[in-house]
Amino acid sequence: MSQSTRRTFLMQVAVAGTALAASQAQAQAKLDEKDPQAVGLGYVADTTKADSKKYPKHTKDQKCNNCALYQGKATDAFGGCPLFGTKLVAGPGWCSAWAKKA
Repeated sequence: MSQSTRRTFLMQVAVAGTALAASQAQAQAKLDEKDPQAVGLGYVADTTKADSKKYPKHTKDQKCNNCALYQGKATDAFGGCPLFGTKLVAGPGWCSAWAKKA
């Protein structure tokens, strides 16, 4: 393999790696509280800001990171939730679909 072919190959690998990282970062966007699905479920990024009049059963100890649907570690700042597709929810967040983790 000639020197220029190796260089070309390594540059292509670098470009492909950058493109892959960018696509993964885009797929892992944080959920916006104004997203229609988030609004429908009363999602807030901070459980202390949940509407207590609209959701009287909500308690401040209910957080995304202790919900059965949360797909991250309890210590993660953000994690996946099947209700919101590829968007990440805040660990200290909350929505009306909260279910106690077993």
